[in-house]
Amino acid sequence: MYQHINMASNPDFVQYIVDQCSGAGNIEAKKMFGDFGIYCNDKIFGLICDNGFYLKPTETGRQLLRNEDMRPPYDGAKPYFYIEDVDDHDHLSSLVKATCAALPAPKPKKAERERNSLTIPKRENER
Repeated sequence: MYQHINMASNPDFVQYIVDQCSGAGNIEAKKMFGDFGIYCNDKIFGLICDNGFYLKPTETGRQLLRNEDMRPPYDGAKPYFYIEDVDDHDHLSSLVKATCAALPAPKPKKAERERNSLTIPKRENER
């Protein structure tokens, strides 16, 4: 059974994963909870935790996997696809592209929701 070591990810490893996935679109890693969320065109598709790359599970991603290995990226998390072979740039880019296409669009940020919301004035008798 896989046991978490709980160490921070090496910045060089994080940058390597970003570079390896770059064929899928604009890839960014953002620090969160001591590790990293990884995004493609502003859509989170995976996590980098303890120098491991974890991809959100989707059926289209599953079809492209060479080896299906489900692991939680951190204690208490739902299982993700653990991607052990991160050296094939074209394969990772295809996997990320397929995964992102299957994931829902990101929810608008709070300020954007407020800006786009319609304010309905109260009626006289609703005070």
